[in-house]
Amino acid sequence: MPAGHDRPAAAGGGSLDEVVVEPAGRGQAGLSAGFTRDVRPFPAACAVLVPFGRGGRRVNRTVLDDHSVYGTARLGGHFLLPYIPGELTTADGAIVQGVLATVPGATTVVSLMHPRQDLTHHPLVPLLLRAGAAVWTQHARSASNDLTLVHEQAILDAAAGLVYLRERGFGSIVTLGHSGGGTLYAFYLEQAGLAPAERIAATPGGRPAKLADAEMPLADGAIFLAPHPGPGQLLLACIDPSVADEQDPMSVVPDLDPFSPASGFAAPPASSAYTGEFLARYRTAQRDRVARIDAAARGHLVRTAEARTAFGTTGNALYRRRSLAPKIITVFRTDADPRTVDLSLDPSERPYGSLFGKRPDLINYGLTGFGRLTTPEAWLSTWSGLSSNAGFVRCAPGVTVLTLFIELTGDQAAFPADSRQMTGALGAEDLTTATVRGLHFGGPIAKGEPTGNELAAAEIIAWLAKRHELTPPAEG
Repeated sequence: MPAGHDRPAAAGGGSLDEVVVEPAGRGQAGLSAGFTRDVRPFPAACAVLVPFGRGGRRVNRTVLDDHSVYGTARLGGHFLLPYIPGELTTADGAIVQGVLATVPGATTVVSLMHPRQDLTHHPLVPLLLRAGAAVWTQHARSASNDLTLVHEQAILDAAAGLVYLRERGFGSIVTLGHSGGGTLYAFYLEQAGLAPAERIAATPGGRPAKLADAEMPLADGAIFLAPHPGPGQLLLACIDPSVADEQDPMSVVPDLDPFSPASGFAAPPASSAYTGEFLARYRTAQRDRVARIDAAARGHLVRTAEARTAFGTTGNALYRRRSLAPKIITVFRTDADPRTVDLSLDPSERPYGSLFGKRPDLINYGLTGFGRLTTPEAWLSTWSGLSSNAGFVRCAPGVTVLTLFIELTGDQAAFPADSRQMTGALGAEDLTTATVRGLHFGGPIAKGEPTGNELAAAEIIAWLAKRHELTPPAEG
């Protein structure tokens, strides 16, 4: 165990390095293979195997049931509850966590990470375990809260996870980026492949990136599952340019309103029909709005720097307070990509609507959406399609490891033209592409069909088996 990585003790006084999936019938730490009425409290950071069946069991507020434990592995007639290995320290001193689940003898580990989401219960985890790969799910420092998400920091978080996995001795490390995790890992692999002195020195907001000081191991392979073009490029395509006043969410420039019948909008569920002329004006106006927000963000950062300098020269605490006062940017109306309501644009098997629901014309005016609240630094690093370094196409030429790219046919975030552009930009000589039927987050397009995640897992496992050692656990 590397220094600084605290390992909690398992119930019964032992210690666990990882979760090991074992055949049914063997007693496990914390809970035996059969429940009694006198079950000890379930320790939050221990590994147990729990028999599953109809009817949930509640242990320390954790429901153990084959329907209610979402994404939990079921192998050998047991649930797998993952071991949390403690905290990792990044090169810039941040604390992040991850969950490692494995099977006996595993030499290949698949690392899942997203800059904004906790993927501990991703549906691919049990499928990968059953195939014989260990699975590491990495938390970013900004998981579940993207207010301050800076992508240059997020790849330092990713680096800490890969250092940890290398130190554990895995023979092969394969990154798996789903959705925004795809761009995150593309950015990471691009920077990891550079000499330290050639890495990005500063964030778009001017903060030292500290990438040159970080150990950034290269992965042995990369899997991209329904990656979108990057958070900034995604927002650039769905931000509403008809906002007339950034302080008024209801303000509208009429000839840019995407949800006006005069622009070509049709009441749902009918598909809208926008003209090429309208779309050209609309896309230009989107870039103009992002540029205005960029300018406002940079203005905030300049004033913060001025206050910091004034404090350094005068010692006046007022300037120090001014430099620390939070600057929060509110971005109204960010669910307005015409492709979500005009299905003739870049046609695919996607359903009507956006990632957020079936009524973008209403959702656009609500609280939900990308980049709605953000600091100036996070806006420039993550959400600005003009300033962010975290664009898939920008990073893709630097991705030279063995690569699998999977497109989902019903994707409402990465459209067919986006996927063609992303795959065309990848630098890997050994590049495999696949297309499976499913929605962006891996759901089925139609009720009763296999999920996109199940179909993608089959492609992933077949690809892994040809290139990396897998050790499927014995069922029994």
